Amino acid sequence: MNMNALPDTAPGFDQPIAVLKHCHDRIRKQLATMQKLLPHLARHGADEQAQQAAQAVIKYFDKAAHLHHADEEENLVPMLQSVAQGEDAATLAELVPGILRDHDEMDAMWQQLHEELSAIADGSGQALSASAVEQFAQRYADHMEREETQIAPMAKRLFSAAQMAQLGEAMQVRRGILPAPAAGEAVAALRKDYGQDTLNEADVAADPFDQFNSWFEQALAAEVNEPNAMSVATVDADGKPTSRIVLIKQFDRRGFTWYTNYDSQKGRQLAANPHAALLFFWSELERQIRIEGIVERTSAEESDKYFNSRPLKSRLAAIASAQSAPIANREALEQHYDAVAKLAGDAPPRPDNWGGFRLTPQRIEFWQGRRSRFHDRIVYTLQPDGSWKHQRLQP
Repeated sequence: MNMNALPDTAPGFDQPIAVLKHCHDRIRKQLATMQKLLPHLARHGADEQAQQAAQAVIKYFDKAAHLHHADEEENLVPMLQSVAQGEDAATLAELVPGILRDHDEMDAMWQQLHEELSAIADGSGQALSASAVEQFAQRYADHMEREETQIAPMAKRLFSAAQMAQLGEAMQVRRGILPAPAAGEAVAALRKDYGQDTLNEADVAADPFDQFNSWFEQALAAEVNEPNAMSVATVDADGKPTSRIVLIKQFDRRGFTWYTNYDSQKGRQLAANPHAALLFFWSELERQIRIEGIVERTSAEESDKYFNSRPLKSRLAAIASAQSAPIANREALEQHYDAVAKLAGDAPPRPDNWGGFRLTPQRIEFWQGRRSRFHDRIVYTLQPDGSWKHQRLQP
């Protein structure tokens, strides 16, 4: 094994695609080193030359290979997805899942080889699985060929000079060559292109409640994180808006219901101005639903039924907390809770200032993320006769 070969001159980051190709060439060299190690170990065991070779392979695949994968996963592929159209977009849709799967599976293959190479590197072992090496090398070879024959040419063809510079800068930041931008500056460059689904006028339900129910069931099936979480925006008597996240507890054709303290900030604002807006955002499905309408309190019977269905500690917390009112510290809050718990018993009644709000919608908009911020938006508006009309909005 030749351990004294001079390294190839690497291209500059002003040519990021060439840098990625150079990374592939270095991977091929490390794979070749592992393949040469197999007969060397059989003849010489874990001698000094074998130890040095094992150390070099470990150093590369433990660090540089992960940086290379991150370049592709976090920058190259998302940037391509944001600009590719037509056949290019279709090609990416076919290739990208396999590329990402390769990264995960090659990482898993590397873990077995890492253990064997580590023993060789410190002279404590000399076993290296020939089948594992060949499987790892072949998987990488096939993977790199797909990227070099399809992904790299597409990037060269589609990326502007500014996008090439952006890619090169991101790669330098990842390697510590350039400092990471401050969070306030970096936020402008955050990009996530959407493309999971579409939303067409011909496909949506005639009734927005049916459409909401369909999307909500899909969110449940997709195991979206807290699909029942929604933002509730209200305004005070002076027209100043506020918003917060609450959990929806019921929806049907009467409207969308949640429960709270009527003396809270939102309760007081709704008493002064009953107009409100709800927002569901399900990032896993690249969807949001905006709902606007008039809010009213649920009946005492409905509020009692829901209150009594809650866990005891939740009921006690609702009684103990004067929601939105200031308090000295957490200790005072917990002391108040303990005092309530001692007096309330196991079946505390619902306090009069706690209950449900129901928003009766007048406008419901369904939003599906699409590529290049060219999103699908279908809005339903309530008509004077009680029917619903829907139409497309421009993104």
